[in-house]
Amino acid sequence: MVRQPCYPFRSEQAKAEYEALCQEKAKAWPPESETMTVETASGQTFVRACGRSTDPPLVLLPGARAGSLMWTPHVATLAAHYRTYALDIIGDVGLSVNRRETMKIQDLVDWLDEVLTVLAPERSVSLMGMSFGGWIAGEYALRHPGRLRSVVLLAPGGTVLPLSFAFFARLTFLSLPVPGRSGGPLLRTLHWIFRDAAEGDDISRALFDETVAYLQRVWHLFNLPRPPWPTVIDDKAWQGFSVPCLFLVGEHEKIYAAEKAVARLKRVAPQVKVEIIPGAGHDLTMVQGDLVVRKVVEFLGEPAAVGASAA
Repeated sequence: MVRQPCYPFRSEQAKAEYEALCQEKAKAWPPESETMTVETASGQTFVRACGRSTDPPLVLLPGARAGSLMWTPHVATLAAHYRTYALDIIGDVGLSVNRRETMKIQDLVDWLDEVLTVLAPERSVSLMGMSFGGWIAGEYALRHPGRLRSVVLLAPGGTVLPLSFAFFARLTFLSLPVPGRSGGPLLRTLHWIFRDAAEGDDISRALFDETVAYLQRVWHLFNLPRPPWPTVIDDKAWQGFSVPCLFLVGEHEKIYAAEKAVARLKRVAPQVKVEIIPGAGHDLTMVQGDLVVRKVVEFLGEPAAVGASAA
């Protein structure tokens, strides 16, 4: 594949527009944060680091097409306890640039392992992923359990249950990530998946509006392939899942049924701590962000105790 110098952007102008957008949004990050580019065999990975270097490392993986900036409302709270590293996933929206195609989960697992080797070569890390990032985090924990202290899965894509037909149908209709439909269909889809935020209080609606505006802009700026479709971890693998794990899902989740996901984990992987977040769907970090972060901090502060009963 022949790539333009501006890859993964559509043009040099698109690249400049996205960089300016990032600079503006990053003003909300703690002032002592820093950015870095990690060079590995898989490519260049853009990282936003924050918190004391002596604190336990916590690596954050965003949802698809969201980029590291999705953690903006929560990074200060997390960085008060951990050395946080928010990554732009290669092959997705952000400032990372992949050197090879990333169409399989093993490619993404290999990439993440390379990055963790650079960021924390001699330390076990905690890993938290949202949606698409949660799928990557779960698959990484299966393949490299000894590398992790703990893992947090926030409504991970696939992983526990197949993605719903309704979700698949809407993405197919929009032909994501091909840009061009930034009007009614896209807005209705985002309102559907983030309904609690769209119909919530002033703060939630403001976060929804900001998220919609961001997604509408970035989908026109990037020239990216469709991300790989998240897969489900089978019963045997879940039974042997050895990394202390927290699974959080909103009660109104659209990508699969929250109660069915929790029931399956309690049946096949009782060592996983599971909980349904009330008053939220796939927007759980928007409408119940404080609650989610509090539960994450409490979990990460607990001693590793694989085999304990689920909540």
